[in-house]
Amino acid sequence: MAIHYPSLRQWQIADQRNRYDENDCIRYALSLGMGMGADPMDEADLRYVFEGDGGAPMTVMPTLLSVVGAPGAWATDPGTGIDWLQILHGEHRMRFHAPLAPRAEVLSQTRVSHVVDKGAGKGALVVTQRSASDAATGRLLATVEHVSFCRADGGFATEQYPGDAPLPALPAAAQREPDASWDMPTLPGAALLYRLNGDRNPIHASPAAARKAGFERPILHGLCTYGMAARAIVRLACGNDAGRLAGIAARFSAPVVPGDTLTARLWHEDGQVRFAVWAKERQRMVLSHGVADILSA
Repeated sequence: MAIHYPSLRQWQIADQRNRYDENDCIRYALSLGMGMGADPMDEADLRYVFEGDGGAPMTVMPTLLSVVGAPGAWATDPGTGIDWLQILHGEHRMRFHAPLAPRAEVLSQTRVSHVVDKGAGKGALVVTQRSASDAATGRLLATVEHVSFCRADGGFATEQYPGDAPLPALPAAAQREPDASWDMPTLPGAALLYRLNGDRNPIHASPAAARKAGFERPILHGLCTYGMAARAIVRLACGNDAGRLAGIAARFSAPVVPGDTLTARLWHEDGQVRFAVWAKERQRMVLSHGVADILSA
């Protein structure tokens, strides 16, 4: 079954109501490596993995909303016309509108915003846009754009339904030495820990499933790499104040193997932070075209 543009554009994705609390915030931060380094008392990390002892409340990484409220595997429905086994997560873009409390109920509303035909044999891009709001107050917390590269689904466009134009392109990194960089080791079992955030895809745990998908061994979740990039930006460009991270977007360019050391490289360009993430030992770029917006202190 091929993509039928009008049907996919109007596809109904169920709203999500999700409660999270301090345990979820701590689990998420730990899965990004916070508090898991040589010094578990590092104050820069401790505020994200310790709920406090009567002083200031814990701080929540805003990219928690990449996992809380995600719409699930809606594209596996045959009616979408998508060959879901051939989907890759191409890009992820998040804009934050308010800091996250350590516990809340989140209302997530998701729609298909773009269906782009790259041509027969070249695949298609399907973009979902999700609004995440505080269910109690209605306050908008984040806007999330998830770009899926549907490798087997190009060539659906017709004269009547040509499809959408793609999202504005993300900027490439500067061609100079970075202004800042930071190495972040990952544990060999990092993917097993990150699975506790909700993504139980077996390619992140089962060697057999990973090999069937074309990987030598289980790989790390792309959104874990994305969250670790946000962690680096918060530390290096936000004074470790997660509330200053106003937006982050990047392209997934290669998988990460648990145990890799991830090197985040940052450039200050045109009032933004550009960034890329490399798997240090393998000298492989794993996140490219990264850009972040930072609020003034």
